[in-house]
Amino acid sequence: MDIHDKRITALISALADSDKTKIRAAVDALVALAADSAGVRAALEQRLNGPHGQNHWTLAYVLGHLSQPSGPVIQMLLDALDHADPEIRWAIAVLLVRLGKSDAAVVGRLLDLCATGTPTERRMAVYCVRDLELSDKLSLESLLNALQDPEPMVRVAAVTSLKARTDVDENGRGVLLDLFLRDRDVRVRSVAAITLAVLGSPSEKFLAALDDAAASDHAQIKKAAFAALSLLHNKRPAPSGS
Repeated sequence: MDIHDKRITALISALADSDKTKIRAAVDALVALAADSAGVRAALEQRLNGPHGQNHWTLAYVLGHLSQPSGPVIQMLLDALDHADPEIRWAIAVLLVRLGKSDAAVVGRLLDLCATGTPTERRMAVYCVRDLELSDKLSLESLLNALQDPEPMVRVAAVTSLKARTDVDENGRGVLLDLFLRDRDVRVRSVAAITLAVLGSPSEKFLAALDDAAASDHAQIKKAAFAALSLLHNKRPAPSGS
């Protein structure tokens, strides 16, 4: 084995290190090397298909930065959205969003995961859909379905992700209003108020509910109501000059 081969082996071994700084350095080096070397890519894929060990997701993360990552690479990245470390989850999410912008199949996998994954996977997949900045009916339907998720933080993700969707119709707004009025989790109720305000064109029922919430004894709901009212006030057109 020549010096170059020894370096590749050392870098691949470093992917299993517990030190994030060493992992980042190995990832950066391997991405650059594998982009120019089919042999390095093959070594990474061989290790990926072997027994899974600590930080096995790092192999997929490197391969995901190369052209045309394989199905197993995409699957391992999707699985890593359930990682216990939020920093790692978000790094994976950013990569999946980048891949999704040029690969409709990745988008489809993320949409499926919004409904079928673990609670953490569902939440992260919703945020990926948000960051893809989609405008099609299928992605909107996925976000609206996630409003009914049994996990509160998935509902929070779905509610906040709808702020940028100008295609939310009256039925969708009705679901958001129902969450603001009746959801069991105060975090969901609070973000629902903000999202409805951002979407604009408030209904009389929503405005009345905001007034009631602004007079509430519940500090978080009261704060959200005032924030929503402020957003709506700022959306009002300036009066015309005389």
